[in-house]
Amino acid sequence: MKRLQLLLTNDDGIDAQGLCSLAQAMGDTADVFVVSPELERSAMSHAITMHKPLHADLVSPFEGARKAWRINGTPSDCVKLGVEILMPSKPDLVLSGVNHGTNLGRDIYYSGTVSAAMEGMFLGIPSIALSYDGLDTEGLKWACDFTHRWIASPRFQIPPSGILYNVNFPSLSRGLPQAMRWVKLGRREYANDFHKRVDPRGREYFWLAGRPQDALEDINTDVGALMAGDITITPLHMDATAYDLIPESAKINMDDFFS
Repeated sequence: MKRLQLLLTNDDGIDAQGLCSLAQAMGDTADVFVVSPELERSAMSHAITMHKPLHADLVSPFEGARKAWRINGTPSDCVKLGVEILMPSKPDLVLSGVNHGTNLGRDIYYSGTVSAAMEGMFLGIPSIALSYDGLDTEGLKWACDFTHRWIASPRFQIPPSGILYNVNFPSLSRGLPQAMRWVKLGRREYANDFHKRVDPRGREYFWLAGRPQDALEDINTDVGALMAGDITITPLHMDATAYDLIPESAKINMDDFFS
């Protein structure tokens, strides 16, 4: 069977355990190329860099990867550079993660992890965002090993054109997951705590510390299924059109405004 060529990225930075473990897990059976931000770029959403130069510095060695680069930009920058400039040919699959912490519900609109996978999708490459509900090394490695087994298995369905997969792994502190469940997005809301402080020059500043407040939801949502201990997989597309609000006769003549 043909070896897959993979582009790995993340928003936690080039030294993040989830990224390093994913490269190690996938490197035995795929040609892995890593393009990652040099520093943490969490909650960058789909930002791209337009007003300063981007630098791509080789990182060697990087276990499991044929080549690895650190970029002074965003997760979306990394995918653009990786696909268009750095890799020898177009990858078969983009994997973003494994993120240190979940991306559920409305998190997808803020997440650099999901946005990197979204950029891959925009470029016509099947893409998957991967997140783990914790920071422990054992759980991150387990999520990476599972990802390798899943992609290599007959049960793996490659994301169709215009779709990315958003996958979340529960914490191993609750035991090994017993199921992987296809689900819709749930409701994840945050209590936005702004802490007011004063810097050494006497100027006030604010530090945002949002606390997730997950509603009790049914098991058919990513929030509910993860709370039940399952691995969740949500297919996402970027068409946010509210079709039910478009009237049957959608055209409005300009004369109607000046009669």
